[in-house]
Amino acid sequence: MRKINMWIAAVLAAVFAFSTVSCGRGGKVEEEIVTEEVQEDSTEAGLGFSPDSLRVVDGKVKSGQFFSNLLGGLGMSQQDAYNLTMVCDSVFDVRTLRVGNAYHAYYSDADSLSDDGKLQYLVYERDRASSVVFSCQPPYEAWVYEKPVTVESRYADVTINSSLWNDMRDAGVSPLLIISLSDIYAWTIDFFGLQKGDRFRVLYDEKMCDGEVLAVDTVRYAIFSHGGEELPMIMFDQKDGGNIWWNEKGESMRKAFLKAPLQYSRISSGFSYARRHPVTRKVQPHTGVDYAAPKGTPVMTIGDGVVTSVKYEGAGGNTVRIRHNSVYSTAYLHLSKYAKGLKAGQRVRQGEVIGYVGSTGRSTGPHLDFRVWKNGTPINPLKMDSPPAEPLKEENMPAFRNTAEGYRAQIDTIQAAKLAAEMFEML
Repeated sequence: MRKINMWIAAVLAAVFAFSTVSCGRGGKVEEEIVTEEVQEDSTEAGLGFSPDSLRVVDGKVKSGQFFSNLLGGLGMSQQDAYNLTMVCDSVFDVRTLRVGNAYHAYYSDADSLSDDGKLQYLVYERDRASSVVFSCQPPYEAWVYEKPVTVESRYADVTINSSLWNDMRDAGVSPLLIISLSDIYAWTIDFFGLQKGDRFRVLYDEKMCDGEVLAVDTVRYAIFSHGGEELPMIMFDQKDGGNIWWNEKGESMRKAFLKAPLQYSRISSGFSYARRHPVTRKVQPHTGVDYAAPKGTPVMTIGDGVVTSVKYEGAGGNTVRIRHNSVYSTAYLHLSKYAKGLKAGQRVRQGEVIGYVGSTGRSTGPHLDFRVWKNGTPINPLKMDSPPAEPLKEENMPAFRNTAEGYRAQIDTIQAAKLAAEMFEML
């Protein structure tokens, strides 16, 4: 018994500095306590003034409020507000003022509404990590204040009982990690088909500011367990600007999309939320790209996937919709006809012809209206992320294997600590 206790103590001592453990109903999260401060904290130096001697009035930008009348409501004259806006134009675009964002007005005395209480500074929070500071007395100035941001390494171990979203939330994991995992594993896992008992173990970094998660900075290592099979993912950067996520064989976790679904002569209309429709002449979003091409030009799917719809869709005309994975889906509009035998539920391969250019629906001439969605949100097809699918370079394989082994050792150490803690509680 003494030897067992000593072994347990040794294991706990080895990993205590690495992690702490917290439990949720749906799983567990072990968090590395080592943090890296991205930027040093200095309130006075960062803000550019000392707020201690000033009275502060807090508020939020209201609907219909512009920068000029915001300043007016804080006590500045129209002329002074104009002068401040002109001088600070290079630092802050007044058109980017957002409803609901917080601001803090600093006055020179205790009575902010008196003639003697002059507005000295205005701090506008652009987002959770940065603010714009305005010096509201001549000479007018503006500068950006960046809050201290830390990067914290974490470990999550979640077994699915109901759904990935609910179980990770109950385990205290940021939803941002779920989005990252669904993107990385998009070509490997059907996130719509996860089953009870499936398990994720993840080493990752979070950017933190004021105790809040700003972003999942990097997913370094993950193991997805399903039906007795493990699917590891390793982050390894070859410094070539391409893919950084690989399976244990050094194969890309992602597949590349075709750059375009057809041979085309020109792009007749781009992605825009403020395009004037060529038929209705009304300004309305166009969340796709129009490729001008002769009628009958073959249209190909840009990636492997499952056809979800083959039908006439009113203004879109003859349309084919394809779900490529749990993240990406595409649509091909205004087709003259479909590929022979094409139907919903059919699996198609990258480059396979699914239809032909036409002008059906609301259209002024033969073209393909091509649309892409990422996690249900339309994105510009011309700017979509499509990393190379080539395998890891052979010369990088030794370093890659060492990296993978190191990450796996971290997870094994954390799991050993958990087991040791459970045994200790039983003694």
